[in-house]
Amino acid sequence: MSQQEQVKTKPSELNKMEMEFTTADALVQELVRAGVEVAFGVVSIHNMPIYDAILREGSIHLVCSRGESGAVNMADGYARSTGTLGVVITSTGTGSGNAAGSLIEAWAAGVPLLHLTGEVASPYLGTGRGYIHECKDQLSMMEGACKKAIRLRKPEQTSAIVRQAIQDAFSAPSGPVTLEIPIDFQSAIIPNHSIEEIRMLAPENNTIPYLPEEVVTKISSAKRPVIWAGGGVISSAASRQVQELAELIGAAVITSQSGKGSIPEDHPQCIGHFAAYEATKKLLADSDLLISIGVRFRGNETANWKVPVPKEHVSIDADWQAINRNYEATYGLVGDAKLILNKINEWLVRKQIQADPLYLEEVKSVRDEVRTQLRATLGPYEQIMDGMRRVLPRNAILVRDVTVQANVWGSRLFEIYEPRTSIHASGGGIGQGLPTAIGAQMAFKDRKVVLMAGDGGFMVNVGEMATAAQENLPLIVVLFDDAGYGVLRNIQDAAYGRQVAVDLLSPDFVQLGQSMGFDATRIGSPEEFIAAMETAVDSNKPTMIVVDMDAVGPMAKPFGGPPGAADAFKPKKL
Repeated sequence: MSQQEQVKTKPSELNKMEMEFTTADALVQELVRAGVEVAFGVVSIHNMPIYDAILREGSIHLVCSRGESGAVNMADGYARSTGTLGVVITSTGTGSGNAAGSLIEAWAAGVPLLHLTGEVASPYLGTGRGYIHECKDQLSMMEGACKKAIRLRKPEQTSAIVRQAIQDAFSAPSGPVTLEIPIDFQSAIIPNHSIEEIRMLAPENNTIPYLPEEVVTKISSAKRPVIWAGGGVISSAASRQVQELAELIGAAVITSQSGKGSIPEDHPQCIGHFAAYEATKKLLADSDLLISIGVRFRGNETANWKVPVPKEHVSIDADWQAINRNYEATYGLVGDAKLILNKINEWLVRKQIQADPLYLEEVKSVRDEVRTQLRATLGPYEQIMDGMRRVLPRNAILVRDVTVQANVWGSRLFEIYEPRTSIHASGGGIGQGLPTAIGAQMAFKDRKVVLMAGDGGFMVNVGEMATAAQENLPLIVVLFDDAGYGVLRNIQDAAYGRQVAVDLLSPDFVQLGQSMGFDATRIGSPEEFIAAMETAVDSNKPTMIVVDMDAVGPMAKPFGGPPGAADAFKPKKL
């Protein structure tokens, strides 16, 4: 049944409602104008006019999550996998507060997301009188979790404010924007005025009016160049340009975790997400030029900025504040990475550079060394990883919650071949993987989407399994069950020689999955896992594979978190 068919009002009442253009209608009109096809959220007395307006308009599919936190993650996963705007609708006070943690994740990852939340009726804002769902200072709470938080203060400004909020979400640095609308404003009747933005467009051949020749000269003369590709490559759709640049100058390519897929990870020049490994650090230290593209240089990916970088550093980023934030740049190029790289590559083609075959061989050697080193730690999970990569198509989308196997090999050894097919928790919060994967699967129902999660994190948003089943999504959940917080166990053992608050009582995950509409099975060996994965790929149904880690056996080397994690918690004088 379509959303229009679900309208329960009489035709005469519906016609009258359609004639009365409201704030909610103006909001939905702007969403449609922005190309929004799916919105996620939880309906409430403080957002019902918005939901009703979406229903009456009829073109936006509403996904009913089981909680506001999960709804934000779904919108996040949808946005990351598509490159389009994610939209989430929550209620006021507690509802918007529930969304805050997931909004922080979207902020950490730079995800363009529009969070629509209600507010108490405008006469009661800030009065503390106990209006239902009232929050002491909701706008400030949202400001702390988002890139920006806006309150609609005049209903007649709805179209302009919504359009500006969407632009803010996409402008560098991209991120989530909260728009809160008091409940009495949502039903306010307003004029349906036309608003058009007039832009003076520059000629296409003059998109980048100036590119310093010394930068291209420095790039073309480098003998041992390294490219560090980050999430900015993905967001600017510059993957082809990065690969072309790497091949033109014979550069090694390191990726951040957000930059996975910037270049196919089976490319011989792709070292990948191994920046803090000793062999990679030595390569960087011996390099004569670093070209960083859309990289934040996060602490956990650089051993808290102890990874060395060459003195000569060209930094390309759309965000002015990214330049020199973590590593100094000799040359900072601020703008769209795709446009800048196109211009650089045009210059380099004319210079006809000959890459050094000895350096390319060294890059390949480093690539092989870091992979061999990590594989040696996996034990039986090496077979599970290889089997999973072999069974899944190249364009499968891998979503990773924060868990041992995801951190160790899911984010490094499991090869990613295309942009927007690798999604992880940038902010480090557990439990967001399941709803994020649901959002990605909503965007691509004909693609394989696989979630890697641990039992501890999975329980945080376990109710969203019902959302996946209700939407009939062919999501594959790979759940690594060790009855606790595995990473923290290892860090506590290393730091204190004891453990606390890390053992968890889990449900029977197979029965739980089946009760939620998933095909579910428990496996105890790599061979059983590969067979279960083959079945899941062929079934096209919601599926959960529970990996019994006690039965499979331990890793060859326990994972103790990022470099130096245990030392950070040992007693010391400050």
